[in-house]
Amino acid sequence: MNKILIQRQALLPDPMRISRYQKSPELGPRVLFFSGGSALKQVSRTLKHYTHNSIHLVTAFDSGGSSAKLRNAFDMPAIGDLRSRLLALADETVTGNPAIYALFNYRLPESAAQTDLFLQLTSIAEGIHPLILAIQQPMRDLVRSLLKFFIDEMPAHFDLRGASIGNLLIAGGYVTHHQQLEPVIFLLSKLINTLGEVHAITEESLHLTAHLEDGRSIVGQHRITGKEAAPLESRIMDISLSSAPDNYQQTQCRVSSKLADFIQQADLICYPPGSFYSSILANLLPIGVTESIQRNTCPKVYIPNLGQDPELYGISTTQAIQQLLKYLKSQHPDMRDDQSINIIMMDARFTQIDSNTQQQLAAKNIRIIDIPLVTAKSEPYYDAEKLVHALLSLT
Repeated sequence: MNKILIQRQALLPDPMRISRYQKSPELGPRVLFFSGGSALKQVSRTLKHYTHNSIHLVTAFDSGGSSAKLRNAFDMPAIGDLRSRLLALADETVTGNPAIYALFNYRLPESAAQTDLFLQLTSIAEGIHPLILAIQQPMRDLVRSLLKFFIDEMPAHFDLRGASIGNLLIAGGYVTHHQQLEPVIFLLSKLINTLGEVHAITEESLHLTAHLEDGRSIVGQHRITGKEAAPLESRIMDISLSSAPDNYQQTQCRVSSKLADFIQQADLICYPPGSFYSSILANLLPIGVTESIQRNTCPKVYIPNLGQDPELYGISTTQAIQQLLKYLKSQHPDMRDDQSINIIMMDARFTQIDSNTQQQLAAKNIRIIDIPLVTAKSEPYYDAEKLVHALLSLT
């Protein structure tokens, strides 16, 4: 498929375009997000009312929480953010599968004894728990089989406290599909009727590493996000991937041809709000990602973070833009900046970019769009409805 560049004037927001998408979301645009974590949850839940064709490329490097337990047990990529995005995009109307959604979203209690947790898990797998009984056949048996695969392969001392049933189902599918995520993500997205595409940026079990200004290299995403460990007190200078979880062993991976095609065929590419290094830039590390971005002539939009991001310690909005451009051009430095990003969308009441940087961006054909994206109700974060409307108006 060939793509050509067609320029048009865009009204922001564009009520007619938004109304058209809302009436026929199954024909909506292919808006592609590089993301991870929970920052895009509400945006995703809003977006599915306007398009069922959004594409979410999600990082798979998380090394904390329940994902860490599964990664240690099965040497697999992180799946918690994948599950969360599948749920955010799930059809929550009567045409969806609310019983499967409820099971997929259920977590085992944090405080129960391991024996009680195992009994509850086996009651779901055996088909006698109320959550599984609510699911109609043949989907019930399909879900049970995935859970049985997990139980059969589960290490003897696996900690079930707070375990997400959705994560356990994905892990069971991963084991039975010969350590492949794509088949089980596809299957579960059909079961809960996900209104969009969700994919891990890589299926390799790798770990994010932050290289700090003070000379240290910290391996493990959970050690740099400021959520499960103390926030960093030295600025992140660079990130890379490690094949080992505890000691830095530099490695690389390549994006699949399928995901490369998704990137090249998107109608809009968005670098959205979220943890700057672990959710946004980490998605740009696999070889082939930035090249695929540069081959696409669609609008490419960066939306700066609001609020406090511990990963941006010592880094201004201007410096974050410079870092984003650095990573987007790292594999092909001869490419023009506007081939990787051509729009910065911001609410100037809450985000500042100095005049010198504005002039430099304009010289590179990168346009700053100042539009009200924060409401009294959403402050200090973006209003999901306004953000979705603004993005859709550019497609």
